[in-house]
Amino acid sequence: MKTKIFVISLLLSACNFLQAQSEKEMQAWMDYMTPGDVHKMLAKADGEWLSEATMWMDPAAPPTKSTATVVNKMILGGRYQYSTFSGNMMGMPFEGISILGYDNAKKIYLNTWIDNMGTGIMMMEGTWDEASKTINLKGKMVDPTTGKDEDVREVFKLVDDKTQTMEMYGTKDGKEIKFMEAKLTKK
Repeated sequence: MKTKIFVISLLLSACNFLQAQSEKEMQAWMDYMTPGDVHKMLAKADGEWLSEATMWMDPAAPPTKSTATVVNKMILGGRYQYSTFSGNMMGMPFEGISILGYDNAKKIYLNTWIDNMGTGIMMMEGTWDEASKTINLKGKMVDPTTGKDEDVREVFKLVDDKTQTMEMYGTKDGKEIKFMEAKLTKK
């Protein structure tokens, strides 16, 4: 009975809150929740892609190369691009998940990354450069050797509807280094 009363009270509070909102506040919420042109641009990348990546684990050593299949799909009513990666990396099976979105209120891109080669979540945010058709993201990822966050940067270029490139930069000994580049081709 207490649970039922609590739920009814919660629903009444929500209704009162919505009624108390000004037209301007309601419009702000509608603008915030409605996918726009940026989300439509992201949706153009829905489908299956081939990723060919080059990684430098040690700048003094030769790079390693790997391939992966990437599947992009807009989710939650076209608000976020959900991407799955599967392939091999350094001789091991590789799986990763990315969620890329655009925050209508903050006017920034947001990106998260998880994979089976770690237990942390990389989070980045950034802006669009129209001249180069590039999303420039910055954020943090953990350095497993120290357990501390380090700066990370991604340059994600939309070359055309069937080609994308991605460069990843990290920090080593206080200096930014490129540790990965990938070319993605739509199948």
